[in-house]
Amino acid sequence: MGGLDPPIQLSMAGLSRPSNLSSRRMPAGIVYILASKPYGTLYIGITSDLFHRMEQHHRGVGSAFVKKYGVCRLVYVEEYPVYADAIRRETSLKRWKREWKIALIEKVNPEWTDLLESWNR
Repeated sequence: MGGLDPPIQLSMAGLSRPSNLSSRRMPAGIVYILASKPYGTLYIGITSDLFHRMEQHHRGVGSAFVKKYGVCRLVYVEEYPVYADAIRRETSLKRWKREWKIALIEKVNPEWTDLLESWNR
């Protein structure tokens, strides 16, 4: 990754959604990929508060693209301790070919499971 701290693969960590988000220290930067459905429309975003951002997406605010194309399935997540590293990663991923993005998702989430749903169980 050329000098970036390696991402923490939240999608592989088996995390549970914290019951009290205000007491959870959020990472400096989270890069995430949403999909409308398996192999559907993809959206790549960045945030410092993943759960708040997902609530925004589900309410249809914060991204006209997500609202227009119904892209709300959280399929991939990376956490970076330095926000600038997350910005660089997001920029890089947006330049990737679609096939590469799909391969990245399937490496850690072959069933295209909505990670937000699995965290809420």
